[in-house]
Amino acid sequence: MTGERILVIEDEARIAQFVERGLIYEGYRVNVARDGQTGLNIARDNPPDLVILDWMLPGLDGLEVCKRLRAAGSVPIMMLTAKDDIKDRVLGLDAGADDYLVKPFSIDELMARVRSLLRRVTPSSRPEMLRFADLSLDTGTHRAHRGERAIDLTAKEYELLELFMRNPRQVLTRDVIFDRVWGYDFGGESNIIEVYVRYLRQKTEQDNEPRLIHTVRGVGYVLREE
Repeated sequence: MTGERILVIEDEARIAQFVERGLIYEGYRVNVARDGQTGLNIARDNPPDLVILDWMLPGLDGLEVCKRLRAAGSVPIMMLTAKDDIKDRVLGLDAGADDYLVKPFSIDELMARVRSLLRRVTPSSRPEMLRFADLSLDTGTHRAHRGERAIDLTAKEYELLELFMRNPRQVLTRDVIFDRVWGYDFGGESNIIEVYVRYLRQKTEQDNEPRLIHTVRGVGYVLREE
């Protein structure tokens, strides 16, 4: 039994019950909200370890709920949606979501993504300070710095940067990144790695700072100095 608390914010009763039953079967404690404001109230009063959030909700929509949850803390957020367009995926990620699952989905895939997101909340037994060039990453606090400048990271941004910093100067293929960071393969058409690499570059390359995360075309990415 796992015991982590998961908040499901979903207005479709059939989907909410399907997700709730699957989570309870796997040993999670589950709260369910049928609208965005109720979900925010539950998250405030009984903080969850992970939020599963529908995009289309009555009242406050999922994007606004996601933004408010992210502004309040770093809880992992998985968005559920029928929107399969790349632009919509990017909107969800930009709002602060850590993962994105398109309806209809299988319970096995949902559970794989839940396990992947929850891995980050397991405290490290021996926190480390990882360093490369002028970039540093504290595995205890999940805070990064470029020189003296602090960098705020989402859950998946942290996991991806940690992977790069534990494997400096090594070319990491897409398959390796999918396996180590997401725990499964999104499929050949997904550009989620490119999206998160872009996020990390935006956060680590301010004020004309030299690029550290480089593309190896047709292969993957590598952390190295110019």
